[in-house]
Amino acid sequence: MSSRASDTDTSSLTTLDPAIAARLKRSPDGLVPAIAQQYDTGEVLMLGWMDDEALHRTLTTGRCTYWSRSRQEYWVKGDTSGHFQHVKSVALDCDADTVLVKVDQVGAACHTGARTCFDADVLVTAPAPGAASPAAPTQSSPTTPTRSSPAAPAQ
Repeated sequence: MSSRASDTDTSSLTTLDPAIAARLKRSPDGLVPAIAQQYDTGEVLMLGWMDDEALHRTLTTGRCTYWSRSRQEYWVKGDTSGHFQHVKSVALDCDADTVLVKVDQVGAACHTGARTCFDADVLVTAPAPGAASPAAPTQSSPTTPTRSSPAAPAQ
């Protein structure tokens, strides 16, 4: 059985502020993505998942609490690794379907030991300013004829 309470058994859980809960747009499994970002540098550290209880714990304890989809339990970042996330601010995006948690990260954010979860697999990088950009792929499309005579005067 999971540590997460069902809709009918909430006796062991605290309650997220109803005004915040009413605004959240959750996935079908009741979760919202939570982006952890270093508060002073803007560095994106990781993506985790929160339900109402995890968000409540994050807001009230000052430490990030996530819902582990693989282990089906809550986890507080740093409890086992020592790599804590101290909450500086929490915001909802414009659609209220993603949480941004600005944190002071202690140690690595990624379970692999890397500073962020986005260090290892960069798919594309922008060219340096002033450098030539790679050619964009071309599509064959019908060309629009151009007018060879001046436009008629407006009437």
